[in-house]
Amino acid sequence: MQKVTREALIEKAASLLANGTVTSVLAWKKGEFDYDITPALFTGEEEMHAELVWNDFCGANLSKYLVAKTKKAEGKILVFLKSCDTYSFNQLLTEHRFDREKVYAVGIPCCGMADIDKVKAISGDGIASIECAEKIKVSTIYSEGAAEMDLNDVLLERCESCKSKKHVAYDELMGEEGEILDSHRFDEVERLEAMTPDERFAFWQEELSKCIRCNACRNVCPACTCEVCVFNNPASGVESKAPVNDFEEKMFHIIRAFHVAGRCTDCGECSRVCPQNIPLHLLNRKFIKDMNECYGEYQAGETVGQRAPLVDYTLDDLEAGEVFERGGDNA
Repeated sequence: MQKVTREALIEKAASLLANGTVTSVLAWKKGEFDYDITPALFTGEEEMHAELVWNDFCGANLSKYLVAKTKKAEGKILVFLKSCDTYSFNQLLTEHRFDREKVYAVGIPCCGMADIDKVKAISGDGIASIECAEKIKVSTIYSEGAAEMDLNDVLLERCESCKSKKHVAYDELMGEEGEILDSHRFDEVERLEAMTPDERFAFWQEELSKCIRCNACRNVCPACTCEVCVFNNPASGVESKAPVNDFEEKMFHIIRAFHVAGRCTDCGECSRVCPQNIPLHLLNRKFIKDMNECYGEYQAGETVGQRAPLVDYTLDDLEAGEVFERGGDNA
């Protein structure tokens, strides 16, 4: 798949700003480090030439940022969407979280995004600069030369198991359109299912015990857009508190996983931003896999207005006894 260049994105955005189609542009800019790319809103061509970034570290899913940005926008916002982002875009529209008339969506092809932890495993810590071209070149404060690596060797997990290169929503498409992929994204879920209950409990006990309740997973998740989260409600008894025992340690993630069940598009943002590298996406993928097996194949965000299996009762739905029988020791 042919990459679209940064210059092409700026040219497209500048033309849409100039002809009045949009009044602002939602894209990416450099953060504190070269690999710390963050969402940003631009209003002019000069600003974009100075700060807009499009490279192998633009993993951030921009769809969620439309919820807040469109509320304040006076005109249309141009948003650049990778194929995986468009599923979240559609799901947010299904839930009426932003006004479609205030958005001009441009689909852009993506060859996958880099995992900074995998990059550091090759280059070492103390990264001074990163150059993204045909290869990723990394210079550190501890080395004289630059370490080179192929993008395919340092892909984010979600990109290794990408479900689709096809855009399901856009007003305009740049570059080539992709296809839905046979991604094998449930392989790791099946490995966990094959464990004994005690082994699975030990796995999640170890992983979730790393949680520092920074709320990064919740804040970045396109499915978490409640006006007031229960974990920020002072009347809930759990407002922004650190866990005091094993139960509270797990409660936050279990409640969040159930909250997004049937709505999660498997964008993988929760795991990408987790500073403790907890594989939170596996909780969501387990629910996705179960729903596919119990109710038939379903992909959240594939089309606007599509009802998730958990909120779409049919006479063919499984009865509780059938679900428990199916689950057995793996429930």
